[in-house]
This record gives sequence, structure tokens and C-alpha cells, in this order.
Amino acid sequence: MPSLPTISPEDVRTAERARHHGAIGDMRAAEWHPAHFDYLLRLGDDSLILAQRLAEWCGHAPSVEVDLSLANMGLDLIGQATLFLDHAGALEGKGRTGDALAFHRDVLAFRNCLLVEQPNGDFAQTIARHFLFATYCLGLFQALTRSTDPRIAEIAAKAVKEVTYHADLAADWVVRLGDGTEESRDRMIAGFDWHWRFVEELFDQDELEQSLVAQGIAADRAALRPAFDAALARTFVEAKLELPPLPYAIRGGRVGHHSEHLGHLLATMQFLPRTYPDAKW
Repeated sequence: MPSLPTISPEDVRTAERARHHGAIGDMRAAEWHPAHFDYLLRLGDDSLILAQRLAEWCGHAPSVEVDLSLANMGLDLIGQATLFLDHAGALEGKGRTGDALAFHRDVLAFRNCLLVEQPNGDFAQTIARHFLFATYCLGLFQALTRSTDPRIAEIAAKAVKEVTYHADLAADWVVRLGDGTEESRDRMIAGFDWHWRFVEELFDQDELEQSLVAQGIAADRAALRPAFDAALARTFVEAKLELPPLPYAIRGGRVGHHSEHLGHLLATMQFLPRTYPDAKW
């Protein structure tokens, strides 16, 4: 019996990229708007930066089970980021891959929301951040399964399954900590207090996105808010926590105005690829 050919991870990635370019077809540069590219960066950067934050928990989580859960959610997010950024690079048509966009852009070129770049803090603060983001993302990806960009719809359909688990796990921990001991309750409240100021930015929709919503490419963020608020209220009731009024909103991530935290994160994340640009990982 002849031996089967060996298929490396790079072969799989190459095949995926070839299929991806085939899905785009012979789209010429004049046929796409930079807004489409920027929107893909927003989607990919959100997942990428939060994945890096979760990776910081490896070996430091409260238990082995939690350590594995956070790591697995981080891997899901890296997968989403890779797909969105690869699509952005192919659409741009300048030869930049998802890896190039992840590791060779400076901080001002990133388009992630401010929420995902916030420091982990303690476990409760990490859970608060992840609950808010995953709950928002679940509605977003459900809406994007109907995108007129077939590749976005395909990525979103896969991501919905992953983010459903993320949102459920985070909500479960909000309840366990909120309705636990006095200390766990205080920490859960403090964790949310750090992040409330970044919630409004999740639902901001500038002219760039409005044009894509009109084309059916992007999701209407305003339409996602009622389901998000309902899920938030439902979980807080179960956790026996009170929902405070939201503080003054801080914005800027979508246009490259970030906190100091992102620069420190990128210095760690991008160090090896920038130091050894020709290395194959």
C-alpha cells in the first residue's frame, strides 16, 4: 500500500487561503471601498487583542479547569481574528496576510474597541470584560451570518457556535461570583465598574459602518442593543447584582485612539515576529 502524503499545517493554511481568494473571485481594487477593509480590521482586531489578553492567564488562572477554559476561548478568538484579517488582506490586494496585519501594524493602525485592550485585573475583572464582549459578539455574529459578503457570513456562522459557549460560561461565572461570598460579590462589582465606561463604544456606528449597513455587509449595531441589555439584566438578576447607570462613555478605539494598555500589549505580542521577520512559525 503506498504511503499517504504528509500534510503540514502550512499546507492546510495555503489551501484555505487559495479557497478564500477563489471566493473573492476576480474582484478588482476599484470595486471595493476602504470602508470594507476597515470594518474587517475592526472585527479581527477585537478578537485578536482579547485573545492576547486571555493568553496572559495561562498558568495563572484560579484552577486548571478555568485555565483551560480561558485558553480555549483565546484560541477561538485567534481563529476568528485570523479569518477576518486574512480576508481583509486578500480584499486589500497588497499582499498582506492576516499575520502581517497582526504583527506589523503600529498601535495607531489598530481598530479594536477599548474594552478588549483593558488589563485583566483579577479573575472577576476578566470575567466582567468577557461577559460584556461575548454577549455583544453573540448578537453581532448572529446578524453577520446574513451579511452580503459571503466570506463574512461564513466566518460569522462558525463564530456563533464558539461565542455562544463564551457568553454562557462568562454569564455562569458572573452568577457564581455575584451570588457567592461577600468578597466575590465585591470583586465582581468592581470588575464591572472598571468596564462600564467602554460599553457604549461597542454599539457606536460611524458613517463608515452606516454605508456598509446600507449594502448589507455590516450589522446594524443599534439593532443589537435590546438583546444585549436584556441578557445583561437577566444575568444580573440571577447574580443578585444591581445594574448601575452607565458612566460617561470613553471612545476612540475604532479610529486608532487607544489607551496606554494596547501599546504594552503589542510590544509583547509583536516582539518575536518583528525581531525575526523572516522566521516561519
